[in-house]
Amino acid sequence: MMTTALFRRLAAEAVGTAVLAAVLIGSGLRAAQPGLAGSAAVGAVLAPALALGVLLTVLAPVSGAHLNPLVTAAVWWTGRRGGGPSGRELVCYPVAQLAGAVAGAAVANAMFGRPLLEVSGRRLAAGPLWLAEAVATGVLLLVVCGLRHVGRGRWAPVAVAGWAVAACWGTSSGAFANPAVTAGRALSDGAAGIAPGSVPGFVLAQCAGAAAGLLLVALLFGPRAAAPDGAAGPVGPVAAAGRGGQGAARKDLAASRASSSASTSPGRLPEPSSRPPQRIDR
Repeated sequence: MMTTALFRRLAAEAVGTAVLAAVLIGSGLRAAQPGLAGSAAVGAVLAPALALGVLLTVLAPVSGAHLNPLVTAAVWWTGRRGGGPSGRELVCYPVAQLAGAVAGAAVANAMFGRPLLEVSGRRLAAGPLWLAEAVATGVLLLVVCGLRHVGRGRWAPVAVAGWAVAACWGTSSGAFANPAVTAGRALSDGAAGIAPGSVPGFVLAQCAGAAAGLLLVALLFGPRAAAPDGAAGPVGPVAAAGRGGQGAARKDLAASRASSSASTSPGRLPEPSSRPPQRIDR
């Protein structure tokens, strides 16, 4: 039976992935319109990255803001000793993300007066493109899991958005780096689309890059210590950092209360005052 909390997390993943896919596909359709000149390419790169940064910031407290099946799998793998998603969430998150990507493609098509779902004819099947996808995905997971490993998840929105811009501009494939969004892009025949027959090759390359990224995380950062009891959950890098900060604040508050109660406990004389006695005139 699905709990309310799990439903909210899945809804956050679906909505977040839908918005990301809609902005990404819509950026490609917008860039193809006449009269934009050189600004079209810049906008097509910046818009999805900015959307990704905003979505990570807003949705991380709800679901961890994975928005990517490979991020979900990577966070589960690196947090399997505690602090990562459960096995149930490992299965449910990608389903929600895929549904969101399809919905996002439909919304993007509708905004530009196209059929809700159309098959892309843009074939992308070549070794250099697959290599580019592996590199883009591997570095993405290195960034996400590396920040999570060293406790700097609060920087994830900026770091992930920054890498999205760099990878989109600096790779031959345009850095899809997300199996769910890749499938969604096959349902829009625009500049950001991909033919359905090219999707399996891209997804396999992304999986290979994800595995390489996790190997780099283990090589560069070493094994991750187990999380304390009760810390497990579907947390992403931002949510993990936020929870860590709340935990530290609670510890400080408890220490302050303990100190206050100790100073006024029965059987203990009050501390002498450092102020001079007041003079009373009669």
